[in-house]
Amino acid sequence: MDESSENMSAEEQLVERLRDPSQCRAAFGDVIKLYSEPLYRQIRRMVQTHHDADDLLQNTFMKAWQSIDAFRGQAKLSTWLYKIAINESLTFLERERKRNNISIDDEESAVVHLIESDDMIDGDELKLNLRKAVASLPEKQRLVFNMRYYDEMKYEKMSEILGTSVGALKASYHLAVKKIEQFFSENE
Repeated sequence: MDESSENMSAEEQLVERLRDPSQCRAAFGDVIKLYSEPLYRQIRRMVQTHHDADDLLQNTFMKAWQSIDAFRGQAKLSTWLYKIAINESLTFLERERKRNNISIDDEESAVVHLIESDDMIDGDELKLNLRKAVASLPEKQRLVFNMRYYDEMKYEKMSEILGTSVGALKASYHLAVKKIEQFFSENE
């Protein structure tokens, strides 16, 4: 291994392999292994059902594979993948809302119902109530809360993924936390 590759991060090495036609397919397999779980968790918190999250994860990787040549490395690979996953999820949610003719207000009760009836969620009441509280948030606040609270993502990375200023993201997270606190105080 030469000195320049020793100084590269694992992600940078993976990107180099993705750019090499002889290694691209194997490198993309490594991308899938490395990012499937965190991307699935992000998608799942947005769409609520395992089946939909699984489909959207596959769509995310298909889109990434189809546009891998367009990836210039200006953002980190993980940031690029999160952006694809979030866009896929938001598009899906909008399509579902239109297909089911659901207003944004009605969506909250539909999501809470899905959470209550999901057999893949354990019975811990506190966790269940937190999921309900998060589901009651507006879509953007829910997204920001999930990325910050569950993924412990830094605001700077969230800013790259969502194309929103750090200040706006902090404000959105703060509002989300206040609404969740209010949800718990009203449902004691």
